[in-house]
Amino acid sequence: MVDEETTQASSSSGAASRTADPKRVSTAPKTKKRLPTSTGPFVALIALCIVLTFMSPSFFSLTNMFNIGQQVAILAVIAIGGTAVIVLGGIDLSVGSILALAGAVVGYLHIMLGVNIWLAVLAAALLGAAAGVVNGLMIVYGRLPAFIATLAMMSIARGLALVILEGKPLSGYPDSFRNLAVYYVGGWLPSSLIIAVLLFLVAAAYFRWKPSGRALFAVGANYEVARLSGLPVSKLTVGVYATAGLLAGIGGILMTARLGSAQPTAGMGIELDVIAAVVIGGASLAGGYGSIAGTAVGVMIIGVLRNGLNLNNVSSFWQQVIIGIVIAAAVLVENIRQRREAKS
Repeated sequence: MVDEETTQASSSSGAASRTADPKRVSTAPKTKKRLPTSTGPFVALIALCIVLTFMSPSFFSLTNMFNIGQQVAILAVIAIGGTAVIVLGGIDLSVGSILALAGAVVGYLHIMLGVNIWLAVLAAALLGAAAGVVNGLMIVYGRLPAFIATLAMMSIARGLALVILEGKPLSGYPDSFRNLAVYYVGGWLPSSLIIAVLLFLVAAAYFRWKPSGRALFAVGANYEVARLSGLPVSKLTVGVYATAGLLAGIGGILMTARLGSAQPTAGMGIELDVIAAVVIGGASLAGGYGSIAGTAVGVMIIGVLRNGLNLNNVSSFWQQVIIGIVIAAAVLVENIRQRREAKS
């Protein structure tokens, strides 16, 4: 995976000064030798896997590894959008509710109205994107803080999901639709994991090679400087939230396919898991700093930790405590690392 944090905004905004200042030029090799932000979380993931393997011999089996992959696939898809939002310096609390709304739309259109399942899937994905666009417009043109705008959308989308489904699950989908999430390629590789990996590769390429992808780091590092530099900050902001909504919609489609029913309460709390995965992966909530590779590792840490704790019969209540401790520890370690880099 690519560590796109090496293309952050500060590098683009200070290019001229580095060229003019020979002292800055002379320190360039040191910057290249720094470890990417995903290195620390990756080492932590390996250590966690080793510990859990000793605690439960069945943990490191191939079957369980792919089981973990299927369990985290939906979180991974949504976390891609979460990475872009956090790199931009924003926050999105609405993705869990948009997930539920997308699932409700698929169920209502196909089962209640008889719409072709793939047209229903397309409508649900577009609705997710539309909800994200509304988030972006409220933030950019309504001047609402991202927390407030997405909190409002969280309530609106969840309420609509409950209204559409009348508070009840809706089931009865064709096998072709369910295979989006539960089909095993070659008998062992879950289709949902394949979709998540492909989307991660696309996102990594976007951040690495597309100018608009690199520009997100500039906006997150310093919004006003990015705006004065001529970057289309409003367009980028709306686009990022639209993408986050689209990916939440895809997550809702995958969850509906996996469960075999549209659930009005689906995705509750997943927005916190998304933030946790991105932060554990080394992103900064202040914006301008993050990595798709780091997010992938953060998603796996959450999935591995939950799976390992389940295998060892740890109460779900204690699991929440342990995951909270891991999140706090990850942020503390990242803060220490950034302070050391700033001094070097």
